[in-house]
Amino acid sequence: MIGRLAAGGLATLLCVVATATHAADGPLTICLDENLPPLSVHRSGKPDSGFDVALAQAIADRLGRPLRIQWFESKLDEDSSPALEANALLSDGRCALIGGYAFTSDALTVPGVQTAKLPDFEGATRDDRRRRVPLGVLAASKPYVYSPLTVVLGPKVRDRKIAGVGDLAGLRIAIESGTVADAILMTFDNGRLIDDITHLVPGRSDLLGAIDHGEFDATLLDLRRFDAYRATHPGTELAASGYYHPLGTNRGYVALAGEPALLDEINKVLAELQAAGTLAQLGQAAGLTYLAPHEPAAGDDVWKKVLNR
Repeated sequence: MIGRLAAGGLATLLCVVATATHAADGPLTICLDENLPPLSVHRSGKPDSGFDVALAQAIADRLGRPLRIQWFESKLDEDSSPALEANALLSDGRCALIGGYAFTSDALTVPGVQTAKLPDFEGATRDDRRRRVPLGVLAASKPYVYSPLTVVLGPKVRDRKIAGVGDLAGLRIAIESGTVADAILMTFDNGRLIDDITHLVPGRSDLLGAIDHGEFDATLLDLRRFDAYRATHPGTELAASGYYHPLGTNRGYVALAGEPALLDEINKVLAELQAAGTLAQLGQAAGLTYLAPHEPAAGDDVWKKVLNR
């Protein structure tokens, strides 16, 4: 009993500290992934860039508050959980909001564990990397951008018409193992595309580079990644098919559930920026193919959707 009371007292204290840290007259603190181009990019010796950076600044300006970005690194491995890492950053008072957060039902549920480790973040100490943070409950803003999966075509087939993934039949398809796109293509029409698919290891293989060099003909991946590739490879011969798979994801802000006033302010500003066309302008300036949010705001678990189709 004493242990539970102590834990509860600690969680309450952390919430009080976080609330004081995020006072309305202080800086607007937003956590952003340091390597999520063209949404957010943080490189030593270079200006911060990306759609989410520009949007954060626009919101802070509207609210009349200085902006402070807390950069963090989200690693691609089996042990990482973006939802738990986001919750830990917010619960530890590192920021009041996390931007660019993918809205899925499983990413917005009450966490199934009581504590989680922090991701690596700018300014983290050795102790920060070891300790576990008592978690709160996440609450989402209105979404501000839609991230779909799209088919990207290589130089030899760049003019091919793609109205659905079935139109990839007969092409040399490359896909990253273990991704949603992998599950979509492997299960399509009872496995009709399996013999056309080559699997690459995420994080180790240059998927789009291999297609650009003619090793493969096509892939299915997040449109954001294609935008990022085009920005760093202006001479690329890859082509956007214009096809968007119906399983896409909205992105927006998340805060702790105890910050309703802040989320109300953010939603009001987002609505104003959307109505003025500013969101689309910021996307274009950042090299992002901007698509307005889709309904519902938070979709169901995409893995369940794929496996039940």
